[in-house]
Amino acid sequence: MIALHNALDRLELRRRSRLVLMPVLCIICMFFMALPQSLAAGDAVATGTRVGGDATRTRFVADISKTVSYSVYVLPDPYRVIIDMPDVRFDLPPGIGQKVRGLVSEYRYGMLEEGKSRIVIDTKGPVLIEKSFLVEPQLGQPARIVVDIVKTTEEAFVKSYNSEQAKIRHNIAELSAAPVSLPTKKIVLPGKAGKKIIVLDPGHGGIDPGAVSRTGTKEKDVVLSFASILRHALLATGKYDVVMTRNDDRFISLKNRVSVAREKEADLFLAIHADTVRGRDARGVTIYTLSEKASDAEAEALAKRENRADIIGGLDLETETEEITDILIDLAQRESKNHAMFFSKKAVAQLRPLTLMTGKPLRSAGFMVLKAPDVPSVLLELGFLSSKSDEKLLTSAAWQTKIAKAFATAMDNYFAPEVASKTN
Repeated sequence: MIALHNALDRLELRRRSRLVLMPVLCIICMFFMALPQSLAAGDAVATGTRVGGDATRTRFVADISKTVSYSVYVLPDPYRVIIDMPDVRFDLPPGIGQKVRGLVSEYRYGMLEEGKSRIVIDTKGPVLIEKSFLVEPQLGQPARIVVDIVKTTEEAFVKSYNSEQAKIRHNIAELSAAPVSLPTKKIVLPGKAGKKIIVLDPGHGGIDPGAVSRTGTKEKDVVLSFASILRHALLATGKYDVVMTRNDDRFISLKNRVSVAREKEADLFLAIHADTVRGRDARGVTIYTLSEKASDAEAEALAKRENRADIIGGLDLETETEEITDILIDLAQRESKNHAMFFSKKAVAQLRPLTLMTGKPLRSAGFMVLKAPDVPSVLLELGFLSSKSDEKLLTSAAWQTKIAKAFATAMDNYFAPEVASKTN
């Protein structure tokens, strides 16, 4: 009997222990289930940032949960410092990018694409990176990426920047070039039957704002708004299938924008931008077609600025132009440029009576987004955010709608049945 009682006591003790432990185990399970997948997978997390210094020298610090590789460099137009990292999740307080001082006007952060994260630090003028280093985690403290920037002159910035770009080009040139894929799609004349496929490419996006006006209007917002209105105008005709490279605020590399046009076998690719210049006199709409040699110094400078935007994605695609030397690609690209020029003339004819255009509204430049060898491609500069008058138009829904309808008419004229016989 004693043995039986002892056995019963042990069973009761086990039962009570389970009753006590079960809630604890549930809480522990719930805790681990609530952990973000990124943490569970051991990914790095940015847990804090801070800025210190003055108008001569400023330090930026980012706390990271573990050691990561990174690269840091500067970009002009507008002046900013870029910190690229692998897949880092940001767990930072809202508005922290506005808590700045010294040479930093603000900073922002986010995912560029799968496996790549970025911090963009806007500066109040030209700066150089004095030094940057990584502090290993120790004594319970996180790892830290530290970047020290110093004020500089515009001349010194340009000299340093050009020197770094030359090094990049030299390093890439020493690497074996990847094989260039030949065009797989035959150019089809505009007179072909069926709905035409139009790819609209609103430039920039995500943490890359593009040009920014003095009042804070961002190119990425203006061009996305216009592209959406133009898409609606084209769809309303019933003649077109319209694809947007982006329909929200996200970053897309130049290479991927071109890939969309080729994958969709587009009949026309229209990149949409809004420029800014140092002076305030420049105004009006400009349309660009592809040229290996820009039609003037201004066009060449603009093309270089826009092509550098893909450094935003970690690679300067300007170097790829040297690889496109195969005669088959050249022939296909030449045919595409002819069609692009034909459409551009139609567009200028529609726009002239409606809005101000630059003194030379039809130009050519070496924009990367125009280099799909088998898709007629055009770049539209809607105007200059550096001009108050242009900015007022660019932010006007009525003006955007008027210009969009003009472009829809230009496309109708371009794709008219008689085009096929005229271009044969």
